Amino acid sequence: MAEQPATASPRWPYVFASGLAMGSADVVPGVSGGTMAFILGIYGQLLEAITGFDLELLALLRRGDWSAAAARIHLGFLVPLLTGLFGSVLLLVRPITWLYEHQPVLLFAFFFGLIVGSIVLIARHAHWGLAGLLAMALGVIAALVLVTRTPVTMPHDPFTLFWSGAVAIMAMILPGVSGSFLLLVLGQYQHVMESVKGLEFGTLIPFALGCITGLLLFVRLLRWLLSRWHGQAVALLMGFMVGSLWKIWPFRTVLESTVNAKGKLVVLRDALAAPADGSQLAVALLLMGAGVLLVTGLEQVQQRIGAAEMGG
Repeated sequence: MAEQPATASPRWPYVFASGLAMGSADVVPGVSGGTMAFILGIYGQLLEAITGFDLELLALLRRGDWSAAAARIHLGFLVPLLTGLFGSVLLLVRPITWLYEHQPVLLFAFFFGLIVGSIVLIARHAHWGLAGLLAMALGVIAALVLVTRTPVTMPHDPFTLFWSGAVAIMAMILPGVSGSFLLLVLGQYQHVMESVKGLEFGTLIPFALGCITGLLLFVRLLRWLLSRWHGQAVALLMGFMVGSLWKIWPFRTVLESTVNAKGKLVVLRDALAAPADGSQLAVALLLMGAGVLLVTGLEQVQQRIGAAEMGG
């Protein structure tokens, strides 16, 4: 399928706010920053910006053609986005991880509503057919396989951190697949989060290098799929989001857990559960509804600023 027509770039305050949303989502195991980018209508431009980091960019830099180089990587888009993203991770890593540990029902109820709202929104605008339905089913199955894996115990040496970062970033860029959850599966989540809090560069540098490597390689494949089989690729991504709802359902019961070296409880296996009481269900439904309403409001903002997403 032909490349989708370009849309006007959103203004930097919207892009900055999108970065904040992506960063806050990436901290939570079960929620994907890619999902937030998809909901907010900047996913296509994000992929274009990342694929601009190539040999042609190096050639432009060698020639001193700074304006062309900046345009190739959408620098005016990337700077506010990354500023918001990294600022959000640094500012929100403590409250988000606190909510994850102490108020998971409230946190996941809100994210559940966000994702349900975005699924409905994308389904309303997508072009469906047999191939699209099959692609969506494949996405659902793949997401369920990923989010039901049991965490393993892994070392925290630089090589393991490097490839863990590469795997996690590939998940983070996919709507519905949580990079933080894959870090949990790989036994790296608590270690990386504690390193972010303490700015422990011995951990963060190899992890970041792995993220950069995985991002540059994987995004090219994803963008190629979107340009060649756009409708089916969007359906596949939507399937990832549907499958991820299993992990984001706020009411759960722990089947198996352990305590790591830093005294933190790590859930190894859990299962879906019913609400403890009616009041808990009511609060969760209110937060889910707030998430759905937020997505609806964001659609109106997208239409005003011209940030149309791929399913349109």
